[in-house]
Amino acid sequence: MEKTAVMEKGVSHKSTMQKLNETSDMLEIWWDSSPLVFESWKKARIKSKPLEERQAEEDLLDTYYISDRPMDQLFRGVTTNPPLSGAVVKDDPGFWREWIIERKRKNPKMSDHELWWATYKEIVKRGAEKYLGTFRESGFSYGYISGQVDPRDYQNEEAMTKQALELSGLASNVMIKIPGTEQGVRILKFLTSRGIATNCTLAFTMPQFAAVAQVVKEGLEIAEKDGVDLTKWRSVITHMSARFEELGDLDAEAEKAGIELTEADKRWSSIAIFKRAMQYLEENGYPSKMLICSLRPGPTVDGRAELWHLEKLAGSPAVFTCPPKFISQADEYDAGEFNPGAWKEPVPDRVIDKLSALKFFREGYDPKGMEPPQFNTHSCTVATATSFSKATDEMESFVVESLRKFV
Repeated sequence: MEKTAVMEKGVSHKSTMQKLNETSDMLEIWWDSSPLVFESWKKARIKSKPLEERQAEEDLLDTYYISDRPMDQLFRGVTTNPPLSGAVVKDDPGFWREWIIERKRKNPKMSDHELWWATYKEIVKRGAEKYLGTFRESGFSYGYISGQVDPRDYQNEEAMTKQALELSGLASNVMIKIPGTEQGVRILKFLTSRGIATNCTLAFTMPQFAAVAQVVKEGLEIAEKDGVDLTKWRSVITHMSARFEELGDLDAEAEKAGIELTEADKRWSSIAIFKRAMQYLEENGYPSKMLICSLRPGPTVDGRAELWHLEKLAGSPAVFTCPPKFISQADEYDAGEFNPGAWKEPVPDRVIDKLSALKFFREGYDPKGMEPPQFNTHSCTVATATSFSKATDEMESFVVESLRKFV
């Protein structure tokens, strides 16, 4: 489907995100937060501008999400998770406190945990409704919103499967977000065989991407054999790029080996893996599409701040899911024109040679660098799961505190 231009309402210049969007019809930009906080973000961003610039800023942001003309908007989909849904509660705590209390009144036997889960599902459902127009008008190609299973259960196959099936019943455009753990890989095959759209998250390495791509292909073959309706099915595989650069053992191994890693070297490490993943999926005819998240500005090269997570991957047949903060940072950046062929350009050999001296990178770059049990113990997996679990605990605590006031 050919992209619709998003330059309207007197916008005098193209933003960085708009320029990136125009580099390929196969490139998609998604909103990495709940749709329920978009208006608050937009208002805050407009307010941050000088008075004389506010109308132009409003005109620009109005092209990102257009409720009555969804196929004219920039955003093609949404990624969320329990921590991001917690931001919805923080955005309007009064409303959600009353919602929780009313739900408890109607269901007095619900436990605190059950009530948290009901609250989370309600946030996902309301967010999905805002993208149903995009979903329907695109013929079910766009407009998916990722609803994630509880990150605290990232190794509990039974619990995640149950949660996934519940989330899939909330709306036709809910895409189930499953971690790339050993257990999660098996669930992805099962969900695909049922024709349920999936997003593999908590994934950082080529071995994970290769394993997920294979089981999705196998699940799809089962679905086709069984005559399952696949009209509302998609598969994306997430690379949590900056988290690979920042949360794993890259720096520790480099220090131990006496190798000095620059900011550029670390940025290249995740970009190299992402480029290889896209090539791997294409060469092997896998039906999944790569998605990049955990985007960061940088590196600084020769005194100039770059946006390599965008610049080095411009024109790619991939999904870029962008959090509000990063979008604001990117739109302040003078990107010039992106090179639509940048994603095909190889990573410099000297960089690959330098990074390959580190086991952490070798395991992440080689499709056979790890076995599935190692997915669970990978340092990035553990660090990210711990962080997301803590944020989910905080959201559940809000539910508990709300009920105390009710009692």
